[in-house]
Amino acid sequence: MPAVQIATRIDEQESKRFREITKALGTTPSDALRMFVAQFNAEGGFPYETKVKNFSLEAFDTEDEATAFATRLSRKTINETR
Repeated sequence: MPAVQIATRIDEQESKRFREITKALGTTPSDALRMFVAQFNAEGGFPYETKVKNFSLEAFDTEDEATAFATRLSRKTINETR
C-alpha cells in the first residue's frame, strides 16, 4: 500500500519538546506519530481518555431517543467484550 504524507503545524516549543522526548525514548518523531495513528485506528479514536472542561449535558428529547442510545451503547459494549 502506498504511503501518504500528513502535515500539521505545532508550536515551536512543543516541537522541540516532542523531539527531545522521542529521542530519549529511542525513537523518532515520525515513528511516534505513526504509532499514535496506528493505535488511534485500532481503538477507533483516541487511545487515551479525553475530557472537556465545563461541558454541559443535554437531555434526550424523547424516551425513544434515550432507549435507542442505551441500546447502541450496550451492543457496543457487548461486542467489545467478545
